Amino acid sequence: MSRPAAAPAAPVSVPWEELVTSALLGTDRRPLAVAPRPGPDGAAAALLDAAAVHTVRRRAGLLPAPAAPRPAPAPADPRPVPPAAARSRLAQLLADRAGASGGGGRRGAAPDLTELIPQWLATANRHGYRAPDAVLPALLEAARARTDLRPGALTFAGPRGLWLAGLNPDWRFALRGASGSALLPEVTDREGVRRLWDEGLFAERIALLAAVRAHDAEAARALLDTTWSSERAEDRLMFIDSLRTGLSGADEEFLERALADRSRNVRATAAELLSALPSSALAGRMAVRALSCVSPGLTGTEPFVAVEAPHECDAEMQRDGVVALPPSGRGERSWWLGQLVESSPLSVWPGRFAGRGAREIVALPVADGWGEELHAAWCRAAVRQRDPAWARALLGAPSTPPSHGPGTASLAERSKLLAVLPAAERAEWVAGFIAAHGLSEAFQLLGVCPTPWAQPLGRSVVDALDIARDAGSYPWSFSGVMGLAERCLDPAEADRLEILTTTPDEPEDASPGANGYWSEAFQRLVSTLRLRAAMDEELTPDDGE
Repeated sequence: MSRPAAAPAAPVSVPWEELVTSALLGTDRRPLAVAPRPGPDGAAAALLDAAAVHTVRRRAGLLPAPAAPRPAPAPADPRPVPPAAARSRLAQLLADRAGASGGGGRRGAAPDLTELIPQWLATANRHGYRAPDAVLPALLEAARARTDLRPGALTFAGPRGLWLAGLNPDWRFALRGASGSALLPEVTDREGVRRLWDEGLFAERIALLAAVRAHDAEAARALLDTTWSSERAEDRLMFIDSLRTGLSGADEEFLERALADRSRNVRATAAELLSALPSSALAGRMAVRALSCVSPGLTGTEPFVAVEAPHECDAEMQRDGVVALPPSGRGERSWWLGQLVESSPLSVWPGRFAGRGAREIVALPVADGWGEELHAAWCRAAVRQRDPAWARALLGAPSTPPSHGPGTASLAERSKLLAVLPAAERAEWVAGFIAAHGLSEAFQLLGVCPTPWAQPLGRSVVDALDIARDAGSYPWSFSGVMGLAERCLDPAEADRLEILTTTPDEPEDASPGANGYWSEAFQRLVSTLRLRAAMDEELTPDDGE
Protein backbone atom coordinates (compact mmCIF):
# COMPACT_ATOMS: atom_id res chain seq x y z
CA MET A 1 0.00 0.00 0.00
CA SER A 2 1.38 3.32 -0.97
CA ARG A 3 1.69 5.95 1.76
CA PRO A 4 -0.48 9.07 1.35
CA ALA A 5 1.28 12.15 0.21
CA ALA A 6 2.16 14.46 3.05
CA ALA A 7 0.16 17.66 3.18
CA PRO A 8 2.19 20.68 2.28
CA ALA A 9 3.25 22.63 5.29
CA ALA A 10 2.06 26.17 5.75
CA PRO A 11 4.55 28.76 4.69
CA VAL A 12 6.44 30.21 7.57
CA SER A 13 5.13 33.64 6.60
CA VAL A 14 1.50 32.73 7.36
CA PRO A 15 0.77 34.20 10.77
CA TRP A 16 -1.30 32.35 13.31
CA GLU A 17 -3.88 35.15 13.26
CA GLU A 18 -4.56 34.48 9.54
CA LEU A 19 -5.13 30.79 10.25
CA VAL A 20 -7.64 31.71 12.96
CA THR A 21 -9.42 34.21 10.68
CA SER A 22 -9.76 31.65 7.87
CA ALA A 23 -11.10 29.10 10.35
CA LEU A 24 -13.71 31.54 11.63
CA LEU A 25 -14.86 32.95 8.29
CA GLY A 26 -14.45 29.81 6.22
CA THR A 27 -11.88 28.97 3.59
CA ASP A 28 -14.27 29.94 0.79
CA ARG A 29 -14.54 33.50 2.11
CA ARG A 30 -10.97 33.79 3.34
CA PRO A 31 -8.75 31.45 1.25
CA LEU A 32 -5.41 30.56 2.78
CA ALA A 33 -2.13 30.54 0.86
CA VAL A 34 -1.77 26.78 1.37
CA ALA A 35 -2.19 24.14 -1.32
CA PRO A 36 -5.48 22.27 -0.67
CA ARG A 37 -5.69 18.53 -0.18
CA PRO A 38 -7.48 16.47 -2.80
CA GLY A 39 -11.21 16.08 -2.31
CA PRO A 40 -14.24 18.31 -1.63
CA ASP A 41 -13.01 19.35 1.83
CA GLY A 42 -9.41 19.73 0.78
CA ALA A 43 -9.14 23.41 1.69
CA ALA A 44 -10.47 22.83 5.20
CA ALA A 45 -8.21 19.80 5.72
CA ALA A 46 -5.21 21.80 4.52
CA LEU A 47 -6.12 24.54 6.97
CA LEU A 48 -6.14 22.06 9.87
CA ASP A 49 -2.83 20.61 8.69
CA ALA A 50 -1.34 24.07 8.54
CA ALA A 51 -2.59 24.87 12.04
CA ALA A 52 -1.09 21.62 13.35
CA VAL A 53 2.27 22.29 11.71
CA HIS A 54 2.22 25.86 12.95
CA THR A 55 1.49 24.69 16.50
CA VAL A 56 4.32 22.16 16.48
CA ARG A 57 6.68 24.77 15.07
CA ARG A 58 5.73 27.26 17.78
CA ARG A 59 6.17 24.72 20.55
CA ALA A 60 9.48 23.48 19.18
CA GLY A 61 10.77 27.03 19.06
CA LEU A 62 10.18 27.69 22.76
CA LEU A 63 13.20 27.67 25.01
CA PRO A 64 13.01 27.17 28.77
CA ALA A 65 12.81 30.58 30.35
CA PRO A 66 15.08 31.44 33.25
CA ALA A 67 13.37 31.19 36.58
CA ALA A 68 11.94 34.49 37.77
CA PRO A 69 13.18 35.74 41.11
CA ARG A 70 10.97 34.81 43.98
CA PRO A 71 8.83 37.65 45.34
CA ALA A 72 9.70 38.95 48.75
CA PRO A 73 7.70 37.29 51.52
CA ALA A 74 4.37 38.84 52.35
CA PRO A 75 4.59 41.33 55.23
CA ALA A 76 3.19 40.38 58.60
CA ASP A 77 -0.20 41.67 59.70
CA PRO A 78 -0.64 41.36 63.46
CA ARG A 79 -4.39 41.98 63.44
CA PRO A 80 -6.61 38.98 64.28
CA VAL A 81 -8.80 37.29 61.68
CA PRO A 82 -12.58 37.45 62.20
CA PRO A 83 -14.39 34.65 64.05
CA ALA A 84 -15.18 31.49 62.07
CA ALA A 85 -18.86 32.31 61.53
CA ALA A 86 -17.95 35.75 60.18
CA ARG A 87 -15.36 34.25 57.84
CA SER A 88 -17.98 31.88 56.44
CA ARG A 89 -20.37 34.78 55.99
CA LEU A 90 -17.79 36.80 54.06
CA ALA A 91 -17.10 33.84 51.78
CA GLN A 92 -20.84 33.60 51.13
CA LEU A 93 -21.13 37.31 50.34
CA LEU A 94 -18.18 37.25 47.95
CA ALA A 95 -19.39 34.07 46.25
CA ASP A 96 -22.81 35.63 45.72
CA ARG A 97 -21.13 38.69 44.18
CA ALA A 98 -19.13 36.52 41.80
CA GLY A 99 -22.23 34.56 40.76
CA ALA A 100 -24.57 37.52 40.41
CA SER A 101 -25.95 37.88 36.91
CA GLY A 102 -26.58 41.58 37.23
CA GLY A 103 -29.88 41.25 35.40
CA GLY A 104 -32.89 43.37 36.17
CA GLY A 105 -36.39 42.23 36.94
CA ARG A 106 -38.26 41.52 40.12
CA ARG A 107 -35.96 41.26 43.13
CA GLY A 108 -38.09 38.95 45.27
CA ALA A 109 -38.11 38.78 49.06
CA ALA A 110 -34.54 37.50 49.54
CA PRO A 111 -31.85 39.97 50.72
CA ASP A 112 -29.36 41.24 48.17
CA LEU A 113 -26.15 39.83 49.60
CA THR A 114 -23.85 41.91 47.41
CA GLU A 115 -25.20 45.11 48.96
CA LEU A 116 -24.23 43.85 52.42
CA ILE A 117 -20.51 43.60 51.64
CA PRO A 118 -19.79 47.28 52.46
CA GLN A 119 -21.43 46.97 55.87
CA TRP A 120 -19.63 43.71 56.63
CA LEU A 121 -16.30 45.35 55.79
CA ALA A 122 -17.08 48.48 57.81
CA THR A 123 -17.96 46.41 60.88
CA ALA A 124 -14.89 44.18 60.48
CA ASN A 125 -12.63 47.21 60.17
CA ARG A 126 -14.23 48.81 63.20
CA HIS A 127 -13.29 45.72 65.22
CA GLY A 128 -9.74 45.78 63.85
CA TYR A 129 -9.80 42.47 61.98
CA ARG A 130 -7.63 41.52 59.01
CA ALA A 131 -8.58 39.53 55.94
CA PRO A 132 -7.81 35.80 56.06
CA ASP A 133 -5.10 35.03 53.51
CA ALA A 134 -7.32 32.65 51.50
CA VAL A 135 -9.97 35.31 50.87
CA LEU A 136 -7.60 38.01 49.59
CA PRO A 137 -7.93 37.15 45.86
CA ALA A 138 -11.74 37.21 45.95
CA LEU A 139 -11.70 40.40 48.02
CA LEU A 140 -9.38 42.21 45.61
CA GLU A 141 -11.43 41.02 42.65
CA ALA A 142 -14.60 42.39 44.27
CA ALA A 143 -12.86 45.72 44.91
CA ARG A 144 -11.65 45.81 41.30
CA ALA A 145 -15.24 45.49 40.08
CA ARG A 146 -16.78 47.96 42.55
CA THR A 147 -14.99 51.18 43.36
CA ASP A 148 -17.28 51.84 46.34
CA LEU A 149 -15.82 48.74 48.05
CA ARG A 150 -12.20 49.79 47.68
CA PRO A 151 -11.61 51.89 50.82
CA GLY A 152 -13.11 49.27 53.15
CA ALA A 153 -11.68 46.32 51.25
CA LEU A 154 -8.14 47.70 51.19
CA THR A 155 -8.23 48.54 54.89
CA PHE A 156 -9.38 44.99 55.62
CA ALA A 157 -6.83 43.49 53.20
CA GLY A 158 -4.02 45.40 54.89
CA PRO A 159 -0.33 45.11 53.90
CA ARG A 160 -0.73 41.54 52.68
CA GLY A 161 -3.45 42.60 50.27
CA LEU A 162 -1.22 45.34 48.89
CA TRP A 163 1.66 42.87 48.56
CA LEU A 164 -0.58 40.51 46.58
CA ALA A 165 -1.92 43.37 44.45
CA GLY A 166 1.65 44.18 43.42
CA LEU A 167 1.92 40.73 41.82
CA ASN A 168 -1.18 41.02 39.62
CA PRO A 169 -1.60 43.86 37.11
CA ASP A 170 -5.39 43.57 37.40
CA TRP A 171 -5.17 44.68 41.03
CA ARG A 172 -2.80 47.59 40.61
CA PHE A 173 -5.66 49.93 41.55
CA ALA A 174 -4.90 48.97 45.15
CA LEU A 175 -1.47 50.57 44.91
CA ARG A 176 -2.93 53.96 44.02
CA GLY A 177 -3.55 55.86 47.20
CA ALA A 178 -1.88 53.22 49.36
CA SER A 179 -1.29 55.85 52.02
CA GLY A 180 0.36 54.53 55.13
CA SER A 181 0.93 51.09 53.62
CA ALA A 182 4.00 48.96 53.74
CA LEU A 183 4.68 50.08 50.15
CA LEU A 184 5.52 53.60 51.33
CA PRO A 185 8.48 54.57 53.48
CA GLU A 186 7.84 55.63 57.04
CA VAL A 187 6.89 59.30 57.02
CA THR A 188 9.68 59.95 59.53
CA ASP A 189 12.26 58.44 57.14
CA ARG A 190 13.35 61.67 55.47
CA GLU A 191 15.75 60.01 53.06
CA GLY A 192 13.21 57.39 51.96
CA VAL A 193 10.46 59.98 51.59
CA ARG A 194 12.65 62.26 49.50
CA ARG A 195 13.85 59.39 47.30
CA LEU A 196 10.29 58.25 46.52
CA TRP A 197 9.17 61.85 45.99
CA ASP A 198 11.96 62.39 43.44
CA GLU A 199 11.81 59.01 41.71
CA GLY A 200 8.35 57.52 42.31
CA LEU A 201 5.39 57.19 39.98
CA PHE A 202 2.69 59.83 40.17
CA ALA A 203 0.28 57.58 42.11
CA GLU A 204 3.02 56.77 44.61
CA ARG A 205 3.86 60.44 45.04
CA ILE A 206 0.20 61.34 45.62
CA ALA A 207 -0.07 58.62 48.25
CA LEU A 208 3.21 59.72 49.83
CA LEU A 209 2.16 63.37 50.00
CA ALA A 210 -1.16 62.39 51.63
CA ALA A 211 0.63 60.25 54.21
CA VAL A 212 3.15 62.97 55.06
CA ARG A 213 0.40 65.60 55.15
CA ALA A 214 -1.63 63.55 57.65
CA HIS A 215 1.46 63.23 59.87
CA ASP A 216 3.03 66.68 59.49
CA ALA A 217 1.28 69.31 57.37
CA GLU A 218 4.30 71.61 57.30
CA ALA A 219 6.64 68.83 56.17
CA ALA A 220 4.26 67.92 53.33
CA ARG A 221 4.07 71.51 52.17
CA ALA A 222 7.87 71.83 52.28
CA LEU A 223 8.22 68.60 50.29
CA LEU A 224 5.81 69.89 47.65
CA ASP A 225 7.66 73.20 47.46
CA THR A 226 10.93 71.47 46.50
CA THR A 227 9.65 70.39 43.07
CA TRP A 228 6.62 72.66 42.56
CA SER A 229 8.03 74.76 39.73
CA SER A 230 9.03 71.71 37.66
CA GLU A 231 5.78 69.72 38.03
CA ARG A 232 3.27 69.32 35.19
CA ALA A 233 0.13 71.47 35.43
CA GLU A 234 -2.19 68.49 35.90
CA ASP A 235 0.09 67.14 38.63
CA ARG A 236 0.27 70.51 40.38
CA LEU A 237 -3.54 70.56 40.46
CA MET A 238 -3.70 67.19 42.23
CA PHE A 239 -0.91 68.10 44.61
CA ILE A 240 -2.40 71.43 45.65
CA ASP A 241 -5.79 69.78 46.15
CA SER A 242 -4.19 67.53 48.77
CA LEU A 243 -3.72 70.62 50.97
CA ARG A 244 -7.43 70.45 51.82
CA THR A 245 -6.46 67.94 54.49
CA GLY A 246 -5.33 69.90 57.52
CA LEU A 247 -5.74 73.26 55.75
CA SER A 248 -4.62 76.11 58.01
CA GLY A 249 -3.27 79.62 57.98
CA ALA A 250 0.23 78.19 57.69
CA ASP A 251 -0.60 77.23 54.09
CA GLU A 252 -1.51 80.80 53.11
CA GLU A 253 1.91 81.90 51.83
CA PHE A 254 2.23 78.87 49.54
CA LEU A 255 -1.34 79.30 48.24
CA GLU A 256 -0.85 83.03 47.64
CA ARG A 257 2.12 82.20 45.41
CA ALA A 258 -0.03 79.63 43.59
CA LEU A 259 -2.45 82.43 42.63
CA ALA A 260 0.15 83.39 39.99
CA ASP A 261 0.43 79.83 38.63
CA ARG A 262 0.50 79.24 34.89
CA SER A 263 -2.53 76.92 35.12
CA ARG A 264 -5.98 78.45 35.49
CA ASN A 265 -7.23 75.38 37.35
CA VAL A 266 -4.38 75.57 39.85
CA ARG A 267 -5.10 79.28 40.40
CA ALA A 268 -8.80 78.55 40.94
CA THR A 269 -8.08 75.80 43.46
CA ALA A 270 -5.62 77.99 45.35
CA ALA A 271 -8.21 80.78 45.51
CA GLU A 272 -10.88 78.37 46.74
CA LEU A 273 -8.64 77.07 49.51
CA LEU A 274 -7.66 80.60 50.56
CA SER A 275 -11.30 81.64 50.71
CA ALA A 276 -11.93 78.71 53.09
CA LEU A 277 -9.52 80.47 55.48
CA PRO A 278 -11.61 83.45 56.73
CA SER A 279 -8.52 85.20 58.09
CA SER A 280 -6.54 85.00 54.83
CA ALA A 281 -5.60 88.10 52.89
CA LEU A 282 -7.54 86.85 49.86
CA ALA A 283 -10.70 86.42 51.96
CA GLY A 284 -10.22 89.99 53.19
CA ARG A 285 -9.87 91.33 49.65
CA MET A 286 -12.98 89.43 48.57
CA ALA A 287 -14.88 90.80 51.57
CA VAL A 288 -14.06 94.39 50.61
CA ARG A 289 -15.42 93.76 47.12
CA ALA A 290 -18.52 91.91 48.33
CA LEU A 291 -19.37 94.57 50.93
CA SER A 292 -19.29 97.20 48.20
CA CYS A 293 -21.92 95.18 46.31
CA VAL A 294 -24.27 94.08 49.11
CA SER A 295 -25.56 96.54 51.68
CA PRO A 296 -28.62 97.44 53.81
CA GLY A 297 -31.34 99.25 51.92
CA LEU A 298 -31.40 102.99 52.54
CA THR A 299 -34.96 103.84 51.45
CA GLY A 300 -38.31 103.22 53.14
CA THR A 301 -39.00 102.07 56.68
CA GLU A 302 -38.66 98.27 56.29
CA PRO A 303 -35.12 96.85 56.20
CA PHE A 304 -34.02 95.04 53.04
CA VAL A 305 -30.87 94.04 51.18
CA ALA A 306 -29.68 96.20 48.32
CA VAL A 307 -27.41 94.71 45.65
CA GLU A 308 -25.23 96.44 43.11
CA ALA A 309 -23.38 93.71 41.21
CA PRO A 310 -19.90 94.38 39.77
CA HIS A 311 -19.78 96.07 36.40
CA GLU A 312 -16.41 94.61 35.44
CA CYS A 313 -14.02 91.83 36.36
CA ASP A 314 -10.63 93.53 36.58
CA ALA A 315 -7.21 91.90 36.59
CA GLU A 316 -6.96 91.91 40.40
CA MET A 317 -10.26 90.07 40.71
CA GLN A 318 -9.11 87.49 38.21
CA ARG A 319 -5.84 87.02 40.07
CA ASP A 320 -7.87 86.27 43.19
CA GLY A 321 -9.69 83.49 41.41
CA VAL A 322 -12.74 85.20 39.95
CA VAL A 323 -13.50 83.58 36.61
CA ALA A 324 -14.37 86.30 34.14
CA LEU A 325 -16.29 84.30 31.53
CA PRO A 326 -19.66 83.01 32.82
CA PRO A 327 -21.18 79.67 31.80
CA SER A 328 -23.74 79.62 29.05
CA GLY A 329 -27.00 81.14 30.21
CA ARG A 330 -25.53 83.12 33.10
CA GLY A 331 -25.19 86.88 33.13
CA GLU A 332 -21.75 88.31 33.72
CA ARG A 333 -22.66 90.53 36.66
CA SER A 334 -24.55 87.85 38.59
CA TRP A 335 -21.71 85.40 37.90
CA TRP A 336 -19.12 87.81 39.31
CA LEU A 337 -21.30 88.70 42.30
CA GLY A 338 -21.77 85.07 43.26
CA GLN A 339 -18.02 84.43 43.22
CA LEU A 340 -17.30 87.45 45.40
CA VAL A 341 -19.90 86.56 48.02
CA GLU A 342 -19.05 82.86 48.23
CA SER A 343 -15.37 83.72 48.74
CA SER A 344 -16.00 86.27 51.51
CA PRO A 345 -15.94 85.38 55.23
CA LEU A 346 -19.48 85.00 56.53
CA SER A 347 -18.37 86.79 59.67
CA VAL A 348 -18.43 90.16 57.84
CA TRP A 349 -22.20 90.20 57.27
CA PRO A 350 -23.51 90.77 60.83
CA GLY A 351 -21.47 93.94 61.06
CA ARG A 352 -22.75 95.05 57.67
CA PHE A 353 -26.38 94.55 58.76
CA ALA A 354 -26.42 96.25 62.16
CA GLY A 355 -25.50 93.22 64.24
CA ARG A 356 -28.18 90.91 62.87
CA GLY A 357 -27.47 87.19 63.03
CA ALA A 358 -27.48 84.76 60.12
CA ARG A 359 -31.20 83.90 60.40
CA GLU A 360 -32.22 87.55 60.45
CA ILE A 361 -29.99 88.47 57.53
CA VAL A 362 -31.23 85.57 55.40
CA ALA A 363 -34.84 86.52 56.20
CA LEU A 364 -34.42 90.08 54.86
CA PRO A 365 -36.03 90.71 51.46
CA VAL A 366 -33.53 91.26 48.65
CA ALA A 367 -34.25 94.03 46.18
CA ASP A 368 -34.38 93.85 42.39
CA GLY A 369 -34.58 90.07 42.07
CA TRP A 370 -31.07 89.37 43.38
CA GLY A 371 -32.28 87.12 46.24
CA GLU A 372 -31.77 83.76 44.55
CA GLU A 373 -28.21 84.59 43.43
CA LEU A 374 -27.23 86.07 46.80
CA HIS A 375 -28.65 83.21 48.87
CA ALA A 376 -27.07 80.59 46.61
CA ALA A 377 -23.68 82.28 47.09
CA TRP A 378 -24.18 82.33 50.87
CA CYS A 379 -24.98 78.60 50.69
CA ARG A 380 -21.70 77.90 48.93
CA ALA A 381 -19.85 80.04 51.47
CA ALA A 382 -21.44 78.17 54.39
CA VAL A 383 -20.38 74.82 52.91
CA ARG A 384 -16.88 76.02 52.10
CA GLN A 385 -16.34 77.58 55.54
CA ARG A 386 -18.16 74.78 57.41
CA ASP A 387 -20.36 77.31 59.25
CA PRO A 388 -23.26 75.56 61.08
CA ALA A 389 -25.07 78.79 62.03
CA TRP A 390 -25.34 79.93 58.43
CA ALA A 391 -26.18 76.39 57.27
CA ARG A 392 -29.14 76.31 59.70
CA ALA A 393 -30.31 79.73 58.59
CA LEU A 394 -30.16 78.83 54.90
CA LEU A 395 -31.87 75.47 55.39
CA GLY A 396 -34.74 76.97 57.37
CA ALA A 397 -37.42 74.83 58.98
CA PRO A 398 -37.75 71.32 57.51
CA SER A 399 -41.51 71.83 57.14
CA THR A 400 -40.98 74.73 54.71
CA PRO A 401 -41.44 73.64 51.08
CA PRO A 402 -38.14 73.66 49.18
CA SER A 403 -39.45 76.21 46.69
CA HIS A 404 -40.14 78.65 49.55
CA GLY A 405 -37.05 77.96 51.63
CA PRO A 406 -34.79 80.79 52.80
CA GLY A 407 -31.66 79.54 51.04
CA THR A 408 -32.03 77.38 47.96
CA ALA A 409 -34.58 75.05 46.42
CA SER A 410 -31.81 72.76 45.13
CA LEU A 411 -31.82 69.47 47.02
CA ALA A 412 -28.18 68.95 46.06
CA GLU A 413 -27.25 72.26 47.73
CA ARG A 414 -29.42 71.42 50.73
CA SER A 415 -27.57 68.12 51.09
CA LYS A 416 -24.28 69.99 51.22
CA LEU A 417 -25.65 72.37 53.86
CA LEU A 418 -26.90 69.43 55.93
CA ALA A 419 -23.43 67.87 55.85
CA VAL A 420 -22.14 70.91 57.78
CA LEU A 421 -24.47 70.20 60.74
CA PRO A 422 -23.76 67.73 63.57
CA ALA A 423 -24.89 64.18 62.79
CA ALA A 424 -27.84 64.07 65.21
CA GLU A 425 -29.17 67.43 64.04
CA ARG A 426 -28.85 66.29 60.43
CA ALA A 427 -30.99 63.22 61.02
CA GLU A 428 -33.59 65.19 62.96
CA TRP A 429 -33.91 67.78 60.19
CA VAL A 430 -34.36 65.14 57.47
CA ALA A 431 -36.94 63.29 59.61
CA GLY A 432 -38.93 66.50 59.84
CA PHE A 433 -38.60 67.07 56.10
CA ILE A 434 -39.94 63.58 55.31
CA ALA A 435 -42.81 63.97 57.77
CA ALA A 436 -43.81 67.21 56.02
CA HIS A 437 -43.11 66.39 52.36
CA GLY A 438 -42.86 62.61 52.01
CA LEU A 439 -40.12 60.66 50.28
CA SER A 440 -40.29 61.92 46.72
CA GLU A 441 -37.62 64.59 47.32
CA ALA A 442 -35.77 63.03 50.25
CA PHE A 443 -33.35 60.60 48.57
CA GLN A 444 -30.40 62.99 48.31
CA LEU A 445 -30.99 64.26 51.83
CA LEU A 446 -30.98 60.73 53.28
CA GLY A 447 -27.61 60.10 51.68
CA VAL A 448 -25.85 62.54 54.05
CA CYS A 449 -27.39 61.13 57.26
CA PRO A 450 -25.18 58.95 59.49
CA THR A 451 -25.89 55.24 59.67
CA PRO A 452 -27.56 53.37 61.18
CA TRP A 453 -30.32 55.93 61.04
CA ALA A 454 -31.41 57.36 64.37
CA GLN A 455 -34.81 56.10 65.49
CA PRO A 456 -36.84 59.24 64.58
CA LEU A 457 -35.39 59.27 61.06
CA GLY A 458 -35.82 55.53 60.53
CA ARG A 459 -39.41 55.63 61.69
CA SER A 460 -40.23 58.62 59.51
CA VAL A 461 -38.91 56.72 56.46
CA VAL A 462 -40.88 53.57 57.28
CA ASP A 463 -44.04 55.57 58.00
CA ALA A 464 -43.70 57.38 54.68
CA LEU A 465 -43.26 54.04 52.85
CA ASP A 466 -46.37 52.69 54.60
CA ILE A 467 -48.32 55.79 53.55
CA ALA A 468 -47.16 55.31 49.97
CA ARG A 469 -48.42 51.71 50.07
CA ASP A 470 -51.79 52.80 51.41
CA ALA A 471 -52.00 55.32 48.57
CA GLY A 472 -51.82 52.44 46.06
CA SER A 473 -48.45 53.33 44.51
CA TYR A 474 -46.08 50.70 43.16
CA PRO A 475 -43.03 50.11 45.41
CA TRP A 476 -40.48 50.51 42.61
CA SER A 477 -41.34 54.20 42.60
CA PHE A 478 -39.51 54.20 45.95
CA SER A 479 -36.89 51.57 45.17
CA GLY A 480 -34.00 53.92 45.87
CA VAL A 481 -35.28 54.80 49.34
CA MET A 482 -36.15 51.16 50.03
CA GLY A 483 -32.59 50.17 49.10
CA LEU A 484 -31.22 52.82 51.47
CA ALA A 485 -33.53 51.56 54.21
CA GLU A 486 -32.18 48.03 53.80
CA ARG A 487 -28.65 49.32 54.32
CA CYS A 488 -29.24 52.14 56.81
CA LEU A 489 -32.14 51.27 59.13
CA ASP A 490 -31.23 50.08 62.60
CA PRO A 491 -31.45 46.25 62.54
CA ALA A 492 -33.33 46.43 65.84
CA GLU A 493 -36.34 47.74 63.90
CA ALA A 494 -36.94 44.37 62.21
CA ASP A 495 -39.49 43.03 64.71
CA ARG A 496 -41.51 46.25 64.63
CA LEU A 497 -41.68 46.08 60.82
CA GLU A 498 -42.92 42.48 60.72
CA ILE A 499 -46.53 43.64 60.51
CA LEU A 500 -45.81 45.40 57.21
CA THR A 501 -44.96 42.11 55.49
CA THR A 502 -48.62 41.07 55.33
CA THR A 503 -50.68 41.73 52.21
CA PRO A 504 -53.74 43.85 53.06
CA ASP A 505 -56.77 44.19 50.80
CA GLU A 506 -56.19 46.61 47.96
CA PRO A 507 -58.39 49.71 47.69
CA GLU A 508 -60.38 50.05 44.51
CA ASP A 509 -58.22 52.84 43.09
CA ALA A 510 -54.92 51.04 43.82
CA SER A 511 -52.56 49.91 41.06
CA PRO A 512 -53.21 46.22 40.26
CA GLY A 513 -51.13 43.91 42.43
CA ALA A 514 -49.34 46.79 44.17
CA ASN A 515 -49.94 45.48 47.70
CA GLY A 516 -48.41 42.13 46.79
CA TYR A 517 -45.28 43.86 45.56
CA TRP A 518 -45.19 46.03 48.71
CA SER A 519 -45.52 42.95 50.92
CA GLU A 520 -42.58 41.38 49.09
CA ALA A 521 -40.50 44.56 49.43
CA PHE A 522 -41.17 44.75 53.19
CA GLN A 523 -40.33 41.04 53.56
CA ARG A 524 -36.99 41.72 51.89
CA LEU A 525 -36.44 44.73 54.17
CA VAL A 526 -37.13 42.70 57.33
CA SER A 527 -35.01 39.77 56.13
CA THR A 528 -32.13 42.12 55.32
CA LEU A 529 -32.29 43.80 58.72
CA ARG A 530 -32.21 40.42 60.47
CA LEU A 531 -29.30 39.30 58.34
CA ARG A 532 -27.44 42.50 59.20
CA ALA A 533 -28.08 41.85 62.90
CA ALA A 534 -26.68 38.33 62.49
CA MET A 535 -23.62 39.70 60.71
CA ASP A 536 -22.96 42.16 63.54
CA GLU A 537 -23.26 39.37 66.09
CA GLU A 538 -20.90 37.12 64.12
CA LEU A 539 -18.30 39.88 63.96
CA THR A 540 -18.42 40.55 67.69
CA PRO A 541 -15.03 39.50 69.09
CA ASP A 542 -15.10 36.07 70.69
CA ASP A 543 -12.61 35.77 73.54
CA GLY A 544 -12.51 32.03 73.09
CA GLU A 545 -11.66 32.21 69.38
